Amino acid sequence: MRELRIFQIVLSKRFRPSLTYMGKKQSRKGEHLFFFFICIIITSILMCGCSHFSEGFQAKSTFEEANNSFSQGNYKASLNKYEQIIEKYPTTGDRVLFEMGIIYAHPKNEQKDYQKSLECFQKLIKDYPGSGYRQDSERMIFYINNVTIKDKMITTQQTQIETLQQEVESRGNEIITLQKKIKALEQKVFAFAIQKGLVDKILIEKKERRLMLISKGEVLKTYKIALGGNPNGPKERQGDNKTPEGTYFIDSRNKDSHYHLSLHISYPNERDKKRAKELGVSTGGNIMIHGIKNGFSWVGDFHTEVDWTKGCIAVTDEEIEEIAKLAPNGTIVEIRP
Repeated sequence: MRELRIFQIVLSKRFRPSLTYMGKKQSRKGEHLFFFFICIIITSILMCGCSHFSEGFQAKSTFEEANNSFSQGNYKASLNKYEQIIEKYPTTGDRVLFEMGIIYAHPKNEQKDYQKSLECFQKLIKDYPGSGYRQDSERMIFYINNVTIKDKMITTQQTQIETLQQEVESRGNEIITLQKKIKALEQKVFAFAIQKGLVDKILIEKKERRLMLISKGEVLKTYKIALGGNPNGPKERQGDNKTPEGTYFIDSRNKDSHYHLSLHISYPNERDKKRAKELGVSTGGNIMIHGIKNGFSWVGDFHTEVDWTKGCIAVTDEEIEEIAKLAPNGTIVEIRP
């Protein structure tokens, strides 16, 4: 209707003087013919204009349907709608190509296809050089090319990471296999030591918090230990919560101990007695190598995080059983600072 009004204004200005003049000079028949000719021109112009307007109006409705599908995440349906638009309304081709290019490259589109997206933008630039979407299409091509390069880099890095993870897992399995072999060998060594009675000394290093089983000068196995609550220095008197320092031996064992199983150490020796006599105090006694207090075996290796005994040397329940098998009564126990 706007186009019709414009044409009416233009025609009224351009042809009113001529019509007045012709009315004076020509017959009414000529005047009717002239108006008939003008009507044909106007009708053809308006028909053309109305056709373009009608196409745009109809395309607008389909565009809304395509946009609604896109907003709902139904990218496939949206692309189908745009394909219908470009077939029925070719004058909207540049917009359709731009919208389709965006959908193909959209991050949330699980079926996104960067190649198809590039093809849409490239076709737009080629077929519609004067389009208002040209500049944005060029930017999108630049963006997609960069994203493609980065995606390839990420894929390469992910592949490298997966390869490294597989290598680490493989090495981890190898380590586990080796640990099992070592454990099996240790068990064979212990079994052989038990048969031959080769464990002749237990060495305890207080500072390092470790106990070692020794056979003819060779360390067979090492254990992490907990000491008395006041571990620095030798035991001097009863109740000082210190672990002795010196050379002793296993003189007895108690299978019904309150600490699972215990090996009694021959503390005090002559040096300990002399020191206590000089200080005028009681030497104390009942120093043992033992396990964890009954009912608390679940603590396991964590017991070594703190020195919790009253002067004894503590290991786990499993470890004291192993030590007891390898160290008979009479085995030397050397305790170093």
